[in-house]
Amino acid sequence: MSNDLHLQQATTAVKQSGGVSEASTRADTLFEVDSGASPLVRGIYAHVPFCAHRCHYCDFFTVAGRDDQRPAFVDRMQKDVAATPAWVGGDIETIFVGGGTPTYLAPPDLVRLLRALHDRFVGECSIEFTVEANPETVTREIAEALVTGGVNRVSLGAQSFHPELLHALERRHDPNRVGVALEHLREAGITRTSVDLIFAIPGQDLGQWEDDLARAIDLGTDHLSCYGLVYEPGTPLRGRRDRGEVEPVGDDLEARMYEIARDRLAESGFEQYEISNWARPGHRCRHNLLYWRNENWWPLGPSASGHVEGHRWRNQPRLGEYLEGDGLPAIRDVEYLEEDGRIGEGFMMGLRCLDGLPGTRVEEMLSGEGGERRRPIIAQHVESGLLEWSGDRLRFTTRGLLLANVVIGDLLAPSTPAEG
Repeated sequence: MSNDLHLQQATTAVKQSGGVSEASTRADTLFEVDSGASPLVRGIYAHVPFCAHRCHYCDFFTVAGRDDQRPAFVDRMQKDVAATPAWVGGDIETIFVGGGTPTYLAPPDLVRLLRALHDRFVGECSIEFTVEANPETVTREIAEALVTGGVNRVSLGAQSFHPELLHALERRHDPNRVGVALEHLREAGITRTSVDLIFAIPGQDLGQWEDDLARAIDLGTDHLSCYGLVYEPGTPLRGRRDRGEVEPVGDDLEARMYEIARDRLAESGFEQYEISNWARPGHRCRHNLLYWRNENWWPLGPSASGHVEGHRWRNQPRLGEYLEGDGLPAIRDVEYLEEDGRIGEGFMMGLRCLDGLPGTRVEEMLSGEGGERRRPIIAQHVESGLLEWSGDRLRFTTRGLLLANVVIGDLLAPSTPAEG
């Protein structure tokens, strides 16, 4: 069970990676674009790597202790934005600024970055413009800077309201700062907010988890993300676990915590629309839905990843190299999946959503190369009660959500030589 709730999160805050290959190209060279056939890019992801402190469970690309480079970073990001191909921007529906801690930038620098994004990508139609924030960084001045920059949604990393659990995660904020931060945001005019919580923290019990959920709900947010703690390779937390210094929460307790989240949030009027995400009606995160539907997005900043027409890549993951560059950054880890891989990924991403996949889309994928061998896999998991057909949609059952990795692993598995 410990891995079953830990499907890869939809994010473009790309994780640290060892042994990355050197890059010799830029993202715009991946595509042959003419005025009549430009890829339809729906979203922008901008990565701000700065943090006051690196939490020991985090394996995203972040830097601490380099505060003096923040103004130069914003200068460089403005060049990155300006160099984005002209065919990116006409149909943008969402902008998401993640990290790191974007709100760790000084207010004038934060405004400069946000205005650059707004002026380049926001057209006449309203879009969802989200910034991630840590509670201790959201002052009245920062909240006003967000509004000045055009932001209309903030995702706040609360993680827990219990100091001992925050200490276990090496988070340094006062739990009371979550409510203060939300108050500052609302006073500034940002009413769309999301709160992130983590469960299965070492030492956490059911009472603490129920209290965390209750306090988050009472704060009046319209969106909640609840993630099971992952001991990612290469993180200090993983090292402590492997040395026996940290005892993970048991599988059964973790599963029970997930079930409690589903029950409590449903009772409070939240709709679960994805494995780890709940929203009040009308408040689903449009940017995350873009990822789960395998639509196109463009990345900005060091280590940010992008996806356009089946091509995936990430920008160089070193701050120094990024700051020394000009225009679009060099890219790494370029990938273009063959049809079999795209089908597997389509199931992985699409089934994350509670609505599942429409039958026409399922049939389209099954009719492609590698599709036929997946028919008996789907039939097997329908028979076992992990998948179901609801009307004309294939989706996880309630029990299947707890064993999602089992199903997704089977659908992602590459073909054997005999299958050819």
